Amino acid sequence: MTEMLISHIEALAAHAAVWGFLLVVLFMTIESSFIPFPSEVVMIPAGFLAARGGLTTGQPVLDAVLAVLCGTLGSLLGAYINYFLFSWLGSPFLERYGKYFLLPPANLRRAEELFRRYGAGATFVCRLLPAIRQLISIPAGLAKMPLKSFTLWTGLGAGIWVTVLTVVGFVVGSQTATMTYAELVHTGTAMVKQHFVWMIPSLVLAFVAYVLISKKIMQSREPTSSAV
Repeated sequence: MTEMLISHIEALAAHAAVWGFLLVVLFMTIESSFIPFPSEVVMIPAGFLAARGGLTTGQPVLDAVLAVLCGTLGSLLGAYINYFLFSWLGSPFLERYGKYFLLPPANLRRAEELFRRYGAGATFVCRLLPAIRQLISIPAGLAKMPLKSFTLWTGLGAGIWVTVLTVVGFVVGSQTATMTYAELVHTGTAMVKQHFVWMIPSLVLAFVAYVLISKKIMQSREPTSSAV
């Protein structure tokens, strides 16, 4: 399936100078919803094209920043689709018809369990985890997580992931211009997987910070007991 997507998006890349940022928003919206779509085939080439001056402004750094912003926006829009759709449909519908929405039961159960245990922290961290980053917004919608909190943590997690992919594409684009679209995607994906282990400590620290800050806020909101 990935190879088929690569071939189709490669054809669209010829129009990147005009439609590139709009296409990034569109495809990242699809990727972030319940439709299976690898973000690597969008954001790594976006970073590559930015480095080669192939996007709208022709200024590598500016185009890379705009690609990150558009990718993050698309990720949020796709997450909102999951959030509002399944907040409206509810758990009974999902349990009965989830398979028709291409939602793997094992991954969905894992996302629900993570959200029940860690709430907003899971919404943030899971945006960086393969196979589950798209699904974590579904239990958030079912639980009717506060929209401001959902937007904040989803945006932060998606922004980090989109930035990583764009930077990988930018680095490759700065080093070579001879790769085919497929070689670029596979090389960039391999780089992300190779260095993903270094992201784990950062995720752990970010999650611990979230837990500590949340506890601090909750303690500050608790009414002080009056002295007897």
